[in-house]
Amino acid sequence: MLAPLFVPKAISRFAVAMIESAQSMVERLDRQRGQIIDLAVEITRVSLDVLERTIFSGGLGENPEDIRKGMKNYFEAIGQIDPFDVFGLPASMPRLGRFKARAALRVFDQAMDRLISVRRKQLEERPDDVARDLLTLLLQAKDAETGERLSEAEVRSNILTFIAAGHETTANCVTWALFLLSQSPEWRERVRIEADRELDGDVDGVADRLVETRAVLEEANRLYPPITAISRAASAPDELAGQRIRRGTLIVIAPYVLHRHRLLWSEPDCFDPTGFLGGEREKISRFGYLPFGAGPRVCIGSTFAMQEASIVLATLVRHFRLELEAGHEVWPVQRVSLRPKGGLPMTVEAW
Repeated sequence: MLAPLFVPKAISRFAVAMIESAQSMVERLDRQRGQIIDLAVEITRVSLDVLERTIFSGGLGENPEDIRKGMKNYFEAIGQIDPFDVFGLPASMPRLGRFKARAALRVFDQAMDRLISVRRKQLEERPDDVARDLLTLLLQAKDAETGERLSEAEVRSNILTFIAAGHETTANCVTWALFLLSQSPEWRERVRIEADRELDGDVDGVADRLVETRAVLEEANRLYPPITAISRAASAPDELAGQRIRRGTLIVIAPYVLHRHRLLWSEPDCFDPTGFLGGEREKISRFGYLPFGAGPRVCIGSTFAMQEASIVLATLVRHFRLELEAGHEVWPVQRVSLRPKGGLPMTVEAW
């Protein structure tokens, strides 16, 4: 039902909103030049702004920062391994993390219910004046065979998924790319030159023209994949490397390991975006690079995410020289998505 909303042609019309969000970010950072800023926080803020403009064009309510904090708390809560799980205690026994997650989710659900209710009323009273954003498209989506629409719970659940993909994971992708560029003056300059050349051109297809910027993001997704574990259940008995797999067995694929596997990648621990340029991209094994998963459950928002990430990264690098705070050690920490421990403190300077 939702796949048509996320084809490249449909996503391209959101480029203007993404550019506006990126420009707002530039204006905020411009007022803080010379200071040390946690760019991880700033990037999550701009990614939420993108969602506000593309999903909820009427706004996220009185205090969108509450939703940002609520989502951060939600992912931190569900991303930690509970001691009860380590010792194999029954799932029926309460976990502390679940209580924290429920509290964060409650804030989100209440805000979403208000927004959905207002939009439904607008669609009933004046449908021709309602913004054609993702919320409207969700509420109007129909099953091709039955004609049924999404239920209230399904609309809310899909919005939660979009925010998870468009807020947390996309933000982490851009954050890791900024860290890697801070360690590579050559690639930082290449991205800056490309941004100067392409960002002032036609908005249509702008993300497609940011070829080297996208290569940097894809390499960041290789080294620091936002989702480090993909879980699937075996649909039938199988055998893997001599190990019998029963039907229903939970299988976990770890992109963080796969993307650094020495049988699949030459110099797998090195930052080298050229592997995603030109013909080199075609040499990558289809199942050796899975930042968005694969198969029927591949990430529906991958095109949206890469378009947004390309525009935001190019805009940032074009306007500012960002240097990692002296003495700060960057280390990945797993909280559902992969983020830098302690954020990404960087000095913001104009070129």
